[in-house]
Amino acid sequence: MNILLCPLSDGGYLYPAIAAGRELRRRGHHVSVLARSSAAPVVAESGLPCLPAEDFGGRRAFSATWWGTTGAAQYRAVVRAARETRAELLVTSVLCNGALLAAEALDLPVVVVGLSVHLWDYRAGGDGEPHLGRTRESRTLDCRGILAATREEVGLAGRASRWDDPLLGDALLLRGDPALEYPGGELPERVRFVGPMDWEPAPGRGESEAVADHLARTGKPVVYVHLGRFFGGRSLWPRLNEAFTGGPFQAVVEQGRSTEPQPGPDADILLVRKPWMGPLVDLAGLVVANGTSAPVLAALLRGRPLALSPNGSEQPLLTGACVRAGVAVRDPKTPSADLSALLESAWHDEGLRTRARALGDRLAAAGGAARAADIVERVAVASAIPKEDHEYAISRPR
Repeated sequence: MNILLCPLSDGGYLYPAIAAGRELRRRGHHVSVLARSSAAPVVAESGLPCLPAEDFGGRRAFSATWWGTTGAAQYRAVVRAARETRAELLVTSVLCNGALLAAEALDLPVVVVGLSVHLWDYRAGGDGEPHLGRTRESRTLDCRGILAATREEVGLAGRASRWDDPLLGDALLLRGDPALEYPGGELPERVRFVGPMDWEPAPGRGESEAVADHLARTGKPVVYVHLGRFFGGRSLWPRLNEAFTGGPFQAVVEQGRSTEPQPGPDADILLVRKPWMGPLVDLAGLVVANGTSAPVLAALLRGRPLALSPNGSEQPLLTGACVRAGVAVRDPKTPSADLSALLESAWHDEGLRTRARALGDRLAAAGGAARAADIVERVAVASAIPKEDHEYAISRPR
């Protein structure tokens, strides 16, 4: 089977798709990756062939930053790349509206790699869930509205979707665990838990050792900090500088998708920008993050508890889930909140650490990439229909 991976090219979306793609290739399928040219070195390291999105008119179309406004360009790029590779199935990311619509136009099955929690409305239940950010209903309506606008922009407005909820594709894969969903919440029928799809590029020669050597000079216990987008919220930098200046801990801070790093001159902070985080989490005893899926899953897979300071997007939702599961503490972000005290409390909370290890063990045992590949293969079998009278069949080379 010819499979085209067309996820967002940011690591938190690209890496799990690559994990599934590598497993599918191991099973004998032909797998290609459509990605921004800046991601080409990472894709090359995975051993999968890379199609630069820019060559197919997809500039900016696979960036998480621009996901809501570049759906039409993404649609065109995926259609062209699918035709060139003779794709029989697409694997994309949550929020990739253009890829979903390309699957509809080409009559191809599509599997969506989701986050660690379900973003949208439950099929039933979930009553009483507190709304730390936007409500599920608001998020669902907004995402459906953006998809509908993109559908009109690419000329598919008069065509009914083949799915009752087009956001889910033929299957939506959650990389988390049932413990992270709200009690009593019933997921839509096509949503499946697969667990983390764990892959990332390896550090270059001596990279992780250089970080370890730097940290050994101070000798303080290490906290790994992974910063996501602020979404208009307050920068965490002033409080990070306060917590790691003259305190009991030192920090490795992955700049991630944040802007304008501001480590203080006397702070015990090592600022890095790496395409990998596993070896850095291994050096730490606690992980501080905004509440995005990649650092949360990296922490849990290594049994590390979390201190989460959410801003927008899925961050409040995942933060609430981790707090309910007893694997994280939430930064109250009030003017009087002492981040240093929060870190000390979390570090010494053995219950928090024990629950993080237990959930991490469950996630590791899920075999996410293999389970995802199983679902992809089942979707392909269920969707196998003749396409000889379809535009895709007509347009492909003879």
